[in-house]
Amino acid sequence: MQNGAKKKGGQIKGGKKRRNEQGIITLAHNVKKYRKQKGLTIAELANKLDLDYSQISRIERGVVNATVSMIFDISDFFEISPQMLLEEFKPDKD
Repeated sequence: MQNGAKKKGGQIKGGKKRRNEQGIITLAHNVKKYRKQKGLTIAELANKLDLDYSQISRIERGVVNATVSMIFDISDFFEISPQMLLEEFKPDKD
């Protein structure tokens, strides 16, 4: 196995799966951050994007991944690039 990945339950833990999980968590954090900056509730954002409340809620909780189409719709609404929704927060170094 490569890069210290461990086998668990017949699947290799780490690698691509780990990157996908981090991407979902990053997206979840950023959607919530931008929604709160606009002063919107989950229901209000869902309504403006013509999505179901539960879809936004699950994205923000990192339970599901958004489709590419959803990422573009969300970024258009917030007037940011899709890349900004997918960028991991990195604190400034002193």
